Amino acid sequence: MYFYAARQPILDRDKNLYAYELLFRDGLENAFPDIDGDEATSRMVEGSQFSFGLEDFLGDKPGFINFTLDTLIKKYPSMLPKEQVVVEILETVQPGKRLLAECQHLKEKGYILALDDYIHQPVWRHFYPVIDIIKVDFRSTSTDTINEIKTAIAAFPHIQLLAEKVETNEEFQLALDLGFSYFQGYFFSKPEMMQSKALSPAQMTLAELLYETSKSDLDLGKITEVFQRDVHLSYKLLRYSNSAVFKRRAEIETIKQALVVLGQVELKKFLSLLFTAQISSDKPAELMRMSMTRARFAEGIAQLHGKVDIAKAFLTGMMSLMDAILDEPIESVMNKLPLAKEIKDALVERTGVLADYVQLIEHYEKGQWQEASTSIEQLKLPSDKVPDAYHTAVQWANEQMNALGD
Repeated sequence: MYFYAARQPILDRDKNLYAYELLFRDGLENAFPDIDGDEATSRMVEGSQFSFGLEDFLGDKPGFINFTLDTLIKKYPSMLPKEQVVVEILETVQPGKRLLAECQHLKEKGYILALDDYIHQPVWRHFYPVIDIIKVDFRSTSTDTINEIKTAIAAFPHIQLLAEKVETNEEFQLALDLGFSYFQGYFFSKPEMMQSKALSPAQMTLAELLYETSKSDLDLGKITEVFQRDVHLSYKLLRYSNSAVFKRRAEIETIKQALVVLGQVELKKFLSLLFTAQISSDKPAELMRMSMTRARFAEGIAQLHGKVDIAKAFLTGMMSLMDAILDEPIESVMNKLPLAKEIKDALVERTGVLADYVQLIEHYEKGQWQEASTSIEQLKLPSDKVPDAYHTAVQWANEQMNALGD
């Protein structure tokens, strides 16, 4: 049994990661929009008990998980730790006495409760004492209706509003002005301002190294020379190559030796991580995590595909959110970076096999299972291996973020 999953970040007003919404299905082939909600939730709960740990997907953040009335009555939420889950009541569940009783029971046990895709009705007032979060589809709900909701919950200050489907920075700013506390959508994956940001000398050095390591024939002497020009970069290289991961047998004496210890594949990963970490220092940490997940997932796809250099796929995934990190269009970003043409074509023109990888990654992030299935079929990937590649990528990104935070 394979589990097909995606996670969508939920940010607070400062764009810090608050939680994820978890989207679980029982397979790419039958995960269409009209999939039975009871079965999806049942399999997700079963999977979390026997196939994977929630912390693999969530780290130390809570996860919003959808529940139907039937799965609430069957007490499925109680199988999950209250510290790890936000019980999200699907919009298809009608308010009634049975639902209210289940919500009261969960609240007594300390669970956080959320109403999904909230449609305002007076009957929901009976639920307000036990509801913590109300999710509003920001694109399909008018400002007048949002103000009505705010008036209705004014007597319940513990209730927080979450804006779903926030796609642009303008929408994010409007949602802020309207008093929303949490935000879900892809606004932070797009430029916030049309402006140009110059790269620092250190960032340009890293960009130069990324270019040198993207060549099929590495010039070890030239790469060594670039490292020797930057004492901070050399220090980080030596510290990284000194890690127990590489099981070296002798002390490292030179920059060149450190490069040999790492090897070409690990060197490319090391440089990609350093570059992205440097230029995203003032951006939401989740943006860095997404970049890392994309990089490792792209690498995994390339390994399954067997037709693209895995280091090049890794770098493409890592660079695919540079427009959001640098707050400018991807075309402008790519003009500044001396990257391989295949990478630029994939990210700017959206052409080539690497662009197909990025498209599959985006389908996975959004839980677009039917589209993901089509991409997997077109690439002729083993469909039973892709979920494992994604799961591995998520775990790896979590580990890297923890390491960077130390």
